Amino acid sequence: MSPPVLLKLLVIFLIVALGYLAGRLRWLGENDPARVLGNAAFYIFVPALLFRTTSRLDLIGMPWGTLVAFFVPVLALLLGVYAWQRPRVRTGTLPTAAPSVRAISASFGNTVQVGIPLATALFGEAGLSIHVAIVSLHALTLLTVLTALVEFDLAREAAGPPQGRTPECEARRYPDSRVRQGHSSAHLGRTLARTARNTIIHPVTLPVLAGLAWNLSGLAMPAVLDEVLVQLGLPVVPLCLVLIGMSLAYYGIQGAVRGAVVISVLKLLVLPALVLVVGHWGFALSGLPLAVVVMAAALPIGSNALIFAQRYTALEAEATAAIVLSTCGYMLTAPLWLWLPGVLA
Repeated sequence: MSPPVLLKLLVIFLIVALGYLAGRLRWLGENDPARVLGNAAFYIFVPALLFRTTSRLDLIGMPWGTLVAFFVPVLALLLGVYAWQRPRVRTGTLPTAAPSVRAISASFGNTVQVGIPLATALFGEAGLSIHVAIVSLHALTLLTVLTALVEFDLAREAAGPPQGRTPECEARRYPDSRVRQGHSSAHLGRTLARTARNTIIHPVTLPVLAGLAWNLSGLAMPAVLDEVLVQLGLPVVPLCLVLIGMSLAYYGIQGAVRGAVVISVLKLLVLPALVLVVGHWGFALSGLPLAVVVMAAALPIGSNALIFAQRYTALEAEATAAIVLSTCGYMLTAPLWLWLPGVLA
């Protein structure tokens, strides 16, 4: 692995360690400052970064074919993990938001702190341009899809049979199937309406939609507004890394190691393999584009997985452990994914 990438990984570990120390020594108080920092990131800093990124996208010059070859398998794994975990919610062994949290942990890579120096060191300017195109859509695409999924689950839970009635209870209450069907349709309507409202009026989706609207309007960004967005976006990376360390201190990893290992295997081995197969044999990618998308898929789990878990208060310890474990494991798996695309060239 190249020295710039190793340096970045070392920096990441040191900042996470600083966050862990701050959490262990309770520098920010005894309550739950990790959740406060997570809310600050989710409601203030990340929305500013998403809005500015979306408003500045060069929609015409994007390498759309390569991007589709990357996002199709990534979204396939995301939806596969979500569908795999959903039955455990129905049986009561997982909280409602857990499938979405595990889905983002298995699919969301650290495309900035690790990915950008990796692409620069390995692939030069040509490879970096492809990676930056992936970065520009990465959070926008995955977070928007996952927000819609988790909000639909929460809305469906809220609009379920009143007072915890099961479908069997509903059948006894409404013996006439036509009346029961109308009652179910009303529940579905409320679920869809709640999902749409909570998905749009959301600190991830709303700034993305606003940024796209600004982009398509062709208006120039006022210098003052642009500088405000730049300053708000700067703390995102160090804040998220400190947050990972503090979460380790406050939540621990007891009972979360097994899930973290499975998620890390999915992220470090299964996802890049899917991208390699789909990209090469499904979209005829080869050479530099194939190498860039495979390495982007092979990145360790990004800190947005923890912010998402904290936002919905589900599996915070597992998400934290998976981020740390995958970052350590990445040093072992990265050479494999750097070598395999070259074999296919």
